[in-house]
Amino acid sequence: MGHYKSNLRDIEFNLFEVLGTGERLGVGPFTEIDADTARGILSEVRTLAEGPLAESYVDSDRNPPVFDPATNTVTMPESFKKSYAVWQDAEWWRLETLPSLGGTLAPRSLVWSIAEMALGANPAIWMFNCGPAFANIVDQVGTPEQRKIGQLMIDKRWGATMVLTEPDAGSDVGAGRSKAIKQDDGTWHIEGVKRFITSAEHDMADNIIHYVLARPEGAGPGTKGLSLFIVPKYDFDWDTGELGARNGAVVTNVEHKMGLKASTTCEVTFGERTPAKGWLLGEVHDGIAQMFKIIEHARMMVGTKAYSELSAGYLAALDYAKTRVQSADLTRANDKTAPRVTIIHHPDVRRQLMLQKAYAEGLRALALYTASVQDRIQVAEYQQALSAGASPDSSADSVPAGGLADGTGGQPQRSSRQATSTDERLNDLLLPIVKGVGSERSYEQLGQALQVFGGSGFLQDYPLEQYIRDNKIDSLYEGTTAIQGQDFFFRKIVRDKGVGLGALSTEIQGLLDSIAGEGRLKVEREAVGQALTEVGSMVAAMIAQLTSAQDDIRNLYKVGLNTTRLLMSCGDLAIGWLLLRHAHVALGKLDGNGVSASDKSFYEGKLAVARFFATTVLPELTARRKVVEATDNAIMDVSEDAF
Repeated sequence: MGHYKSNLRDIEFNLFEVLGTGERLGVGPFTEIDADTARGILSEVRTLAEGPLAESYVDSDRNPPVFDPATNTVTMPESFKKSYAVWQDAEWWRLETLPSLGGTLAPRSLVWSIAEMALGANPAIWMFNCGPAFANIVDQVGTPEQRKIGQLMIDKRWGATMVLTEPDAGSDVGAGRSKAIKQDDGTWHIEGVKRFITSAEHDMADNIIHYVLARPEGAGPGTKGLSLFIVPKYDFDWDTGELGARNGAVVTNVEHKMGLKASTTCEVTFGERTPAKGWLLGEVHDGIAQMFKIIEHARMMVGTKAYSELSAGYLAALDYAKTRVQSADLTRANDKTAPRVTIIHHPDVRRQLMLQKAYAEGLRALALYTASVQDRIQVAEYQQALSAGASPDSSADSVPAGGLADGTGGQPQRSSRQATSTDERLNDLLLPIVKGVGSERSYEQLGQALQVFGGSGFLQDYPLEQYIRDNKIDSLYEGTTAIQGQDFFFRKIVRDKGVGLGALSTEIQGLLDSIAGEGRLKVEREAVGQALTEVGSMVAAMIAQLTSAQDDIRNLYKVGLNTTRLLMSCGDLAIGWLLLRHAHVALGKLDGNGVSASDKSFYEGKLAVARFFATTVLPELTARRKVVEATDNAIMDVSEDAF
């Protein structure tokens, strides 16, 4: 057994007892997977995750990939290659693949449940295996000829990358200087240097397809001037996939990182010694919109990775707290003859553990709720395709344009209609919460998990120190938390005119109204209701600050000082709501007959964590609202030298 311990019971609780995923299985677009099949898949993935996937986690950290600058190649650790081969051969990645490419259409809630266990066991395995999700993009927006590339990526198990960042243009993607020069044969030559490119070089695939943002000669500045190009590591025959000459896209450095070492983070140089040949995706200059299909997939993945590591860390801390004996019970602290107790008896340890449980289970609930919204989009597009006269088989291929759109449900391709559905806008609103709040809270709570271990947690004898190192990147890449916060307020609330936020508020209020007449859960219901009010007041205050910027542009600073605070508060509100929803379901189960002892403890845990979060975390939103309303520009007037 490896380091990893899954929480399959809670995954299945979310899917089958709360979100109703089972009702969508076996019908409509998901006819090939019924509820029993889904449970079987989850069980098999857990076995893989806790066994062969997790086995190389520590070794590949202590003995990371080796870069050879003479050959511009990377040699992966043998232990990791073995784990990766197991995952590849299991072919669960076909659930992430369009039916037109040989995949099986699955609800996004099931796909991300599978992803949680793989990412928790060994995150780099899932990340290296992004080829299938990226192949979908070519199939959706590429030309008929380019779609052959997507099929080859599946059949040949080629790797793939998303290539945005440059040394002098990090989060400011529009400042990128890489250029694309059109050739007489219709291909393009890419020139420039990209940085922080995940999986850009390794020896586990014969070829790697880079999705590269570059500026065609003569194109305008900023993001609007960028186009997306398909640039392979090796040239290839488009019919057979037979490899040809080495292309001019070459890895010139692999970063030495504090964590997630098994994942190669590369500098890629294009066209330095030989031309880096590529093709304009779809033969249209729509680079940012096309790349966002991949970016949003990556953001969902990051949020899932973050809480999967927190869940594993929490369960490790819980096991330790139940076995580590130290000190007497607090009520007998002055009694030198009192027996020593396990540390889970100590109040502050219980506080730490329950807060970890709240965020681990709450973030899982948030991610899977978001995925269930993506499920609804998949079903709606399937039904729309049928009403338009398409056959069920052919329409299934188009369903992922909304659910698998970004590879996952981020910025869906809406070719079938101009209007954006409420579910699509709700999904767009939720993604920065999943990514931004998920990464921040997971890192924060993994520190608390390590604290439960005391000094032992600082040692490599336990996995917590690696979890923390591997987890920290989640708040940094695919858009830092600050970027997520700005996107959340300016785009997902203001530009959206509050439609997505209104949809979320309606769902929250719907639960509150539905249980208003019940005597139980009153404290939790009132706390969530108050939190909903506080978040609404924060949004109103920030919109007022934004409006006042028309008279004084510096008032935009006030908004900028609060966007992350609002994001985190909305995350806490959503978690509090979902934990309350869980508690309500759990009460119904406990009121029934035939509940096993283990299920009784599980459901009682749902009641306990909902109350704990409602009484110890949600009240903080009142203080945050007061901060938002009182924000001034004092900090912006401070001299740089005073910092």
